[in-house]
Amino acid sequence: MSDESPPLVYEGLDPIPEPKSAMSEISDALQAAAGRVSRTIEAGRRPGMPLSVLSNIAREAPLASLLTAFLLGVAVARRSNNTRRFPDHRE
Repeated sequence: MSDESPPLVYEGLDPIPEPKSAMSEISDALQAAAGRVSRTIEAGRRPGMPLSVLSNIAREAPLASLLTAFLLGVAVARRSNNTRRFPDHRE
């Protein structure tokens, strides 16, 4: 046997942390999510990344970019409208 004794465990010496309110937990979660989104956007704006390329295209040809976005929106809206009207219809 060794002369060392096991470490002593003291229960109750650390103060009990106060429970967080639901609002503060929600606020912390939203702040963390916003931080992740902003870091992702920052990474996407680096030269050569997709957001950088899209912003350059929109800067050089704003009307063509607007037309493309409009047509894409119409296509998505029609697709969404068709699936609501015929929910059992599968393509």
